[in-house]
Amino acid sequence: MSQIFSYLTRLFNICSADGDNVDAAGRNNAGYLYQGDENMLNILRRNVLKSVAVGAAALVIASGLNARTAIAGDMELIEDGKLVVAFNGDMPGTGWQDGKLIGLDGELMQMIAGGLGLTVKPALMEWAAEIQSVKTRRVDIMHGMMGWNDQRIKVINISDPIYYGGANITQKKSTNWSSIKELEGRTIATIQGFGWIDQLKAIEGATLKLYDTSDAAIRDLLAGRIEALFADPPLIQFAISKNPDWDIHAVGITQGFDEKYSLLTGKYNVVFGLSQDAPELLKAVNAEIAKIWTGCKNLEVAKKYGLGERSWFDPGSLNQRAGVDRPADWKQPTLPASCK
Repeated sequence: MSQIFSYLTRLFNICSADGDNVDAAGRNNAGYLYQGDENMLNILRRNVLKSVAVGAAALVIASGLNARTAIAGDMELIEDGKLVVAFNGDMPGTGWQDGKLIGLDGELMQMIAGGLGLTVKPALMEWAAEIQSVKTRRVDIMHGMMGWNDQRIKVINISDPIYYGGANITQKKSTNWSSIKELEGRTIATIQGFGWIDQLKAIEGATLKLYDTSDAAIRDLLAGRIEALFADPPLIQFAISKNPDWDIHAVGITQGFDEKYSLLTGKYNVVFGLSQDAPELLKAVNAEIAKIWTGCKNLEVAKKYGLGERSWFDPGSLNQRAGVDRPADWKQPTLPASCK
């Protein structure tokens, strides 16, 4: 089976400041996705452990501080000169290699830290733990193919978009569902903490299953235990491209926009999450994001991960943030015509 580096990072689930807890389930999932290549698995395991251990040690130091008052400099950082970044290691969004963040979101985060003169400190954890870590100031910022929604802005600050996404229905190749109606009465799934959970629950007659990890959900889809999966579209595209023998495909939702299913039928901003106690950091991050758009850097990085289609940078016609967490006249960023 083809290699997907992102899943290996789940071997090291840093869910607390001491960094001693290793996710056994993650180890099993990586073994499943790397079966047949134990040597590569062992090499990558050692490399990831060495890299993430540095971040774990840093968080041990940070944990001795009062997270609500340990603010450094004008950007309300937890530690002066450092940007503590939460990520879950799902590629092609985020990963950690050779002392740097990788993946589409990860490389852009690394650019932002560099632009602000900061050094990244990694904090690897399950997706469901990231928002709470931001709220309690254990980390400065979270990322990983996260979509904006009006519920998240109640508890964290959200950056300007780095690119755009739209929901896909991942399913067996024997079906071609592309509307909410076609999912009625079926067994569907998504990942714990994803913003569209409540809207999936509202699908008439559908049974919704929640998974801690995307790889576990994909495994159940392949085994026929679920019929349709809503996961991060970039992750699904990346995973299928690396595993062409999988009998699944992702079909975009083609029905018109429905307010009841706004997160499923409309495009959404892919963003970073920050503490509401760090407004200056939010301003600084947004300024760097603006540079990324004008310099075509998001498109440049996306191409490295097979996501160079212009649809990832087209916000669509709906602007859900104007007048909500942005001024009424706020425009969603787009690539300049000079981007190639």
